[in-house]
Amino acid sequence: MGAPLGNDEIRAGTAERESAVEALGTHFAEGRLRVEEYEERVGAALDSRTRGELRRLFEDLPAPYPPFLAPPAAPLPVFPQAPPPPVVYSDKSRVAAGVMQLLLPFGVGRFYTGHTAIGLAQLFTAFMFVGVIWSMIDGILLLVNGGTDPRGRPLRD
Repeated sequence: MGAPLGNDEIRAGTAERESAVEALGTHFAEGRLRVEEYEERVGAALDSRTRGELRRLFEDLPAPYPPFLAPPAAPLPVFPQAPPPPVVYSDKSRVAAGVMQLLLPFGVGRFYTGHTAIGLAQLFTAFMFVGVIWSMIDGILLLVNGGTDPRGRPLRD
């Protein structure tokens, strides 16, 4: 392999020649090129071998240019991210709530955490076996995963 080629020595492909002809058409339509000059440049674009030959056709013209001649986009600035806000924990304990749910399966742990609607639902279903199981599973989940108080703050350990 030889030395790496500069951008102008790279061979031009059909798509690059076509995009150059299209850009020249835009310049012709906007009145920047006379008919003879347009035909001459289009012929040169179609006969070009390298990107450098295509670049020379646009040296005296303003934008638009073919996409491969456009300068690379400037990198976007990287801004430092603000640290996440500190976690504010509830004054209620997840261990206390979980143990209350397990020992008193009537929604007592949910009353303790401030979730009275869940606590009432567990209290009213406690006479059925399903309500007791629900309260016990809820107690285990409180012990393992924790929970939140009514204000959405996580229960402390």
